[in-house]
Amino acid sequence: MQTVEEALLKLQRSSFRSSFHLKEKDKEYIKEKGMDTIRSHAEAFVEKRLAPAVILNDGKQTPMKSHPVFIAQHACACCCRGCLYKWYKVKPGKELSKEQQKKIVNLLMAWIEGEMKSENSG
Repeated sequence: MQTVEEALLKLQRSSFRSSFHLKEKDKEYIKEKGMDTIRSHAEAFVEKRLAPAVILNDGKQTPMKSHPVFIAQHACACCCRGCLYKWYKVKPGKELSKEQQKKIVNLLMAWIEGEMKSENSG
């Protein structure tokens, strides 16, 4: 099992995944809400949109904009079960465990924290 740091490095080598960045309005939203609230949003999105064994609109359930966590999900290849399988070998058709959900949220939050420190994005 790769670490968050290893996953982030691997994602940076993908021109598609590394093209995602938080815009200034996303950063302002995060500052306004606080990281704890953003983490709770990430937990809820992962639980509802990614964790079920069967997702009717899989591949289309994560918007490309409108919430910082959605941007992070695309940047981290945690946007759909297809990407989870391709990048992390998480098999589709089986509900994600609480531990798997926690690891995904930790990866998303690490990416968001990195974006918040970056002056070049937005």
